[in-house]
Amino acid sequence: MEFNKIKRGANRTEENINKIFEILDSTFLCHVSFIHENQSMIIPTAYGRNGDYLYIHGSSKSFMLNQILKNQNICISVTQLDGIVLARTLFDTSVNYRSVIMFGKAELIENQDEKIEGLKIITDNIIKNRWNEVPIGSENEIKATMVVKFKIEKISAKVRENGPEGDEDKTNEVWSGHIPLVLIAKEPIQDKKFGTEIEISDSVKAFWNEHK
Repeated sequence: MEFNKIKRGANRTEENINKIFEILDSTFLCHVSFIHENQSMIIPTAYGRNGDYLYIHGSSKSFMLNQILKNQNICISVTQLDGIVLARTLFDTSVNYRSVIMFGKAELIENQDEKIEGLKIITDNIIKNRWNEVPIGSENEIKATMVVKFKIEKISAKVRENGPEGDEDKTNEVWSGHIPLVLIAKEPIQDKKFGTEIEISDSVKAFWNEHK
């Protein structure tokens, strides 16, 4: 079975790999699906992408990371919700979205330089240039952190946009259309435990200005 072949809603398939990568780079939260003792599981986590690889990290004792490193094929999904679609019937009600499904295997990064680079990729995918503003952590903290790279072996994407479809023959008079949704960043709130006011970092300013 071709797990990445889109059958239902095939007209919404996105095949341009650059556009698919744009979807992946537009967010930083993915869901990792794997099998443990014949039980399917799924866990959300932050990621960063470099080429055909996704990078994720966690504690060296992370249950999820240790499971996906057991040479099993895993599935990772990313979804951006872009709107609510309200048709003249509930059957045709939907959402606008951009979604990507990936299949592949995970590999532990053991080389120290590559491990640090993986952490940088994840960090800057969340907030660009934050990596240059804060120290990475102590040697012991780095040792206690596991970085894993996921090779994208198969990938597919679906995109839905615009208004309702399929209700063209409905005569009931009720408002229909779609409600666009966007990520909004509210004003940053400084950590008060240090007792001093510090100017907002450039990376935070840039993120806030882009999303407010």
